Amino acid sequence: MAEKDYKYEIEIIKLEKPLKIDAKLLEDLKQAKLSRKMIAEMKKEAVNCPVLGTQVPFLQCYNCKNFVRRVKGKVYCRGNPL
Repeated sequence: MAEKDYKYEIEIIKLEKPLKIDAKLLEDLKQAKLSRKMIAEMKKEAVNCPVLGTQVPFLQCYNCKNFVRRVKGKVYCRGNPL
């Protein structure tokens, strides 16, 4: 059996209004070739980060070094200290 490459499995939360996201982070994501439509959808999503202990925008989670993957409304996180 393969060893897990993640520590946490986190549900994605859909929001009515987007959370504030740092402008530099948005620029980095645009450089990473994500489409505007995809970024606009992800702005309205958040996760309860187990590492930081707070709710953070999904785009911040996506750009984190602990991010492993996102599958079917779940985010897989390594859980290492930041």
